[in-house]
Amino acid sequence: MSYRTLKEEIKILELGLPPSKNDGFIGGKLDPKEASLILLPVPWEATVSFKEGTAKAADAIRLSSHQLDLETFHYIKPYTAGIAMLETSKDLLKLNNKVRKKALKVIQALEEGKVKKKALNFVNESSKILNDSVYKKSIKQIKKGKFVAVVGGEHSCPFGLIKALNDTQDENFGILHVDAHHDLRKAYEGFIYSHASIFYNVMNECDKVSKLVQIGIRDYSNEEALRIKEYGKKANCLYDTHMQQELACGKSLEEVYFPFIEQLPQNVYLSIDIDGLEPLNCPNTGTPVPGGLRYSQLEHLIYMVVKSGRDIIGFDLCEVGVSKNDWDENVGARILYHLSAALLASQNKISYK
Repeated sequence: MSYRTLKEEIKILELGLPPSKNDGFIGGKLDPKEASLILLPVPWEATVSFKEGTAKAADAIRLSSHQLDLETFHYIKPYTAGIAMLETSKDLLKLNNKVRKKALKVIQALEEGKVKKKALNFVNESSKILNDSVYKKSIKQIKKGKFVAVVGGEHSCPFGLIKALNDTQDENFGILHVDAHHDLRKAYEGFIYSHASIFYNVMNECDKVSKLVQIGIRDYSNEEALRIKEYGKKANCLYDTHMQQELACGKSLEEVYFPFIEQLPQNVYLSIDIDGLEPLNCPNTGTPVPGGLRYSQLEHLIYMVVKSGRDIIGFDLCEVGVSKNDWDENVGARILYHLSAALLASQNKISYK
């Protein structure tokens, strides 16, 4: 790809011309050196426990983003701060395809009451390779003064980015996690770095994460229910049923969200699993669950973090499925642009209203 300068990028994007298929996110071709925000695609779904498809999500989102209009209600011209999506690693995708075959053998053996030790070890070691890759790529960009976001892939993908932030931030930070699931299982199905274990691993290995706030949770195990209680004041959850009860009793969305946002420290990382939304927005996600946030409710939650004066230091968008009618990736592209705008606004790279 031949890159543009930021000045050239802004001029071309504001013309509103149809992008070519090979163009980047929102039709951009910005030189990553001139970007404020780097989007890191991670083609990984090795440990998914139900439906496949998220390994190809980042590229599908990139293509769907070509039909987005770039003005937003809250954020003033997000693209002017510079957003660049890196190219998807063919090596990681190749490794994912190999690991997924081994993982399926492990899962099938478990269902039969057996253990495939060799295959399980291969998956776990490969997951460490994935984490190390994301960590190193994130560290590289952070040291250049860039903000970094991960576009998954399954929800295990952002561990390397969160670890990179943990190892480079001077201050503690909190995580605002939107999901249908807690993702607090220990080594789910034997996979140490499972999509269902991301925040168990984060809470164990990232000492600068001072608070975990989860929203939209509605499908969880006894193990996870006990674990979030064990975390005490370090974690809290707005369960989806509780949220719906509060809204049904006449509370405004801001009244429901505010007490949870107030628990977050100044620096915040956003982790968005698209299955936190109602399934009509993400029917092809890996583990869809009835209920959840409406699209506009997620949009307003993210905006409230910005409006609270907190600094968004990074984010991820995971579990977007690939669909025949492009619906899931269409929704995913819009959420990704909104998340990008929110981070840039919170860091005073753009204005907001």
